[in-house]
Amino acid sequence: METLKDLLDGVAAGQLPAPDGAVDLLPQPTTRDLGIIAFTAHTVVFADLHPIWLRARLPEGDLSAPLNPPFLRALERKTGRRVDGLDMLLLAQPLPGPPAAALAEVTSRAHPRVARAHRHRDGVRAWGCQGGLLVLGRGVAGRWEAAVEIAPEHRGRGLGRTLATAARHLTPEPVWAQVAPGNAASVRAFLAAGFLPMGSEALLPPPD
Repeated sequence: METLKDLLDGVAAGQLPAPDGAVDLLPQPTTRDLGIIAFTAHTVVFADLHPIWLRARLPEGDLSAPLNPPFLRALERKTGRRVDGLDMLLLAQPLPGPPAAALAEVTSRAHPRVARAHRHRDGVRAWGCQGGLLVLGRGVAGRWEAAVEIAPEHRGRGLGRTLATAARHLTPEPVWAQVAPGNAASVRAFLAAGFLPMGSEALLPPPD
């Protein structure tokens, strides 16, 4: 059986799932990672569920159903977890050499963004500069994930793009980013840094 890691590695190598309207059910890669990724006309549910339960709640031919509220609520009730937002899923390839930005590594977990990353990712590292923070770690199925935070008084100056680009220099493998679609500034920053939209994702993390 294909694993979620196999699928994500294939996507990172340019092998996207066929746009055939299918909904695949894959096992959870870890007890932490449970959710849904919607690619173009192809959805992947990674959860330890019975296929009959899944099929009974997804109308055939409804491409939007897996990420719509009725199914998400059913999945919450089934798993005892809560959906932690619906994000745009972006991907970029690594870049050679060190980042152009002058960054200092942050070792404290006091920053809320760093603390959150430690709850959802492994091997977390963070770097800061004046007005900005970059966090990297291994998230869903062991993929590298990047998150950026910019202080309000430093926004609109290209710092988000600079830090998103730095993430590509600091990871040896393709790096993913989850961005709320309504956060237009962050979406623009990651697109400007060379990240490409792959789909959308809803995660149901375990309770804290």
